[in-house]
Amino acid sequence: MRGERAAAAVILGVGVLLAAAAFSPALAVEKLIPLQPLIDKAKPNATILLKPGHYAGNVVIRKPLTLAGDGPREKIVIDARGKGSVLVLKTNGATIRNLTLVNSGDQHNDLDAGVQIRGDFNIVKDVVIRECLFGIDMQQASNNIIKRNDISSKKDYGLGLRGDAIRLWYSKNNRIRENHIHHARDLVIWYSADNIIANNHITHGRYGLHFMYSRYNLVENNNFEFNSVGVYLMYSDSVVVKNNRIVQAIGAAGIGIGFKEASNLDIIGNEVLYNSIGLYLDVSPFQPDTTNRIYRNTIAFNDVGVRFLNDWHGNLFRDNRFMSNITQVTVSTFATARRNVWEANYWDDYEGYDRDGDGFGDTPYRLYAYSERLWMDVKEAAFFKGTPVLSMFDFLERLAPFSDPLVMLEDKRPRISRDFEPITKDYQPGRGNVGTTLSTFGQTTGETRAGTSLEEFDPFGLKNPKVGNEK
Repeated sequence: MRGERAAAAVILGVGVLLAAAAFSPALAVEKLIPLQPLIDKAKPNATILLKPGHYAGNVVIRKPLTLAGDGPREKIVIDARGKGSVLVLKTNGATIRNLTLVNSGDQHNDLDAGVQIRGDFNIVKDVVIRECLFGIDMQQASNNIIKRNDISSKKDYGLGLRGDAIRLWYSKNNRIRENHIHHARDLVIWYSADNIIANNHITHGRYGLHFMYSRYNLVENNNFEFNSVGVYLMYSDSVVVKNNRIVQAIGAAGIGIGFKEASNLDIIGNEVLYNSIGLYLDVSPFQPDTTNRIYRNTIAFNDVGVRFLNDWHGNLFRDNRFMSNITQVTVSTFATARRNVWEANYWDDYEGYDRDGDGFGDTPYRLYAYSERLWMDVKEAAFFKGTPVLSMFDFLERLAPFSDPLVMLEDKRPRISRDFEPITKDYQPGRGNVGTTLSTFGQTTGETRAGTSLEEFDPFGLKNPKVGNEK
């Protein structure tokens, strides 16, 4: 009897261990299939097809080859077992596809990641990355393609402690396309030029996309949802942000598109909806004699449509739609935004007529700033914005203000209808933002060009525009 009980206990114990191993890869270390020997034995440019199974990570690839899954990618798992990075590419011309990468280490200093890329002309596509601190980390890596991947960070970590889903550092001419990024920290571009970030779905992160000291990049046709900040351009110049949808950046720090000392930007055709602040401008443009062109955007259903940190200048707003924002435009200090150009925008709170039928209002649209801005000066009062009580305060301050209000801005040609023919020019069909190399791009060539390799382009039909002459 005692022997039977002992045998039963052993069987039960083995069953528990097997069940635990199914949920905890760390317990299944001895079951993992070694992968590094296969990589080391392969000849350059070979193709390694992995059958469904659980493979050991911490793999370093030092030669061009293709590593691909032969079967459903969720059944072809490479596991780093909580240490280091799953794959490290120290080569040019490798392809990683149709795999699942899991369980990197948790060291920020080491940039533990699903994939570290330290070379050029590599492709990572159709890969799932789970429970990895960083998703794909690229350092001094150029001309790589990151496409159709599903990336998230460590789910039990707080948002600020997670790693970045994709991180570029001194990396040029890369294409980041059609990825699904969620529950990671940021997609961050540092000191990197001429990259394309297009057709990605980025959700439930901190910064959906964060630029730092980066130039000549294109951000096009992405969907940013439920991030603390949609797109933030910090100390970055000559970036095109075009045809993106940026929604539900809410909370105290919620910003759709933010600008910090950023210059020579084109913000075109974006939908900026349901955010705490639609556009936030902090000392932008920063470089002398430059402008930021903000046109053909829909800025709607935000608490504040556009917010300036201070009385700045140099931004051109044309052909935009401002609709159903609680406040259309404001300045954090009691100051005006008239040193910027406002022309031919649609304002849904415009109270005027178009008697000559030219599509523009007969009188200018003027937005006033009153000194008694209770809901802005007392932050807690913002909760009640839109209620009958504060609506009454708003009415009274306009009816009998205690001091003369400031004219926040004036649009001399306000649109009557939100459906209109733009006066701004668009990029020529078929050319887009790829094709013409500027001499200032240095190492960009006809073979490697990407991003915003644009010829000189003036969407407003102006040369050296004088912006904001009004005091």
